[in-house]
Amino acid sequence: MLKSLYVIDSHSVDPRHNIALEEYLLRHVKPGECIFYLWQNQRTVVIGRNQHASNECRIQALEADGGHLVRRLSGGGAVYHDLGNLNFTFLTVRDDYDVEKQTDTILQAVRSLGIPAEKTGRNDLTADGGKFSGHAYYRAGEQCYHHGTLMVSVDLAPLEKYLNVSPLKLQAKGVKSVRSRVVNLRDFRPDLTLEELRAALVKAFGEVYELPVQTLTEEELDADELAAGQARFSDPAWIYGDSQPLEVSREAAFPWGILRVDHSQADGVITQAALWSDGLEGDFLSLVPEALAGCPKNAEDIRTRLSALPGSQAEMVEDILSLLIKE
Repeated sequence: MLKSLYVIDSHSVDPRHNIALEEYLLRHVKPGECIFYLWQNQRTVVIGRNQHASNECRIQALEADGGHLVRRLSGGGAVYHDLGNLNFTFLTVRDDYDVEKQTDTILQAVRSLGIPAEKTGRNDLTADGGKFSGHAYYRAGEQCYHHGTLMVSVDLAPLEKYLNVSPLKLQAKGVKSVRSRVVNLRDFRPDLTLEELRAALVKAFGEVYELPVQTLTEEELDADELAAGQARFSDPAWIYGDSQPLEVSREAAFPWGILRVDHSQADGVITQAALWSDGLEGDFLSLVPEALAGCPKNAEDIRTRLSALPGSQAEMVEDILSLLIKE
């Protein structure tokens, strides 16, 4: 049962620092606490846990403009951040984790500003049909977070300059470009400021949970642990991953996300596999390649191995299987 609410506002616009701070808060949130973290990144593309970096982002163009590519812990798709965007994260332990209340906090805050916000699909908030907020989720043991974006006055031109969006995804969404799907909150409230939105969010946070909101500052945290986290999220091995080409590559769109599975085989056995996806079930998907290595390439063995993984879902197992054994 929640007893304490905290809000912390990062004063850095470095995405590596901000993602490290998010992970630090995740590690340290205690039972009975909910931490509401607000943060901004300057000219950044953030890719999901299992996405292929160069497939999702035009990295050279981004870096030539002084931008940053970072990879987060959660699943989901690539997003672009600039200082016209405000990011939020709710952090709790599993027993206190309530996605409905967390989402209601965002909706209540935005509606209080006179904007007709509503939830659509599994992880989007929209106004008048345009997406202004995308959400993703992560759990490490008993620690959980729910985070997302709030587009206030984002420069939309870089979305097409920096993001490579799969035609399969656009087709699934029924749109021609990622830019055509999104809106800024200032399209509805031209005078809206980030400070006004921050205040509305903190007010709604206390109202939805019916508890007072206390302020937490970075000065109260362990600077050495935070710096170590920033180093991990800055590591090219984490950001870019291993994307060496394998013999077979297949991709398809499913209701839960875009899925690409690459693999090599010898003598009827999968020798190596790689998986790339914007699916929200990031932990499960990240375990698939190792589970497939050394597996006989037949439906029964593949299904048995994947079904035994933590977080496995029958629908996703069958979809992965369909790409692996497709002739």
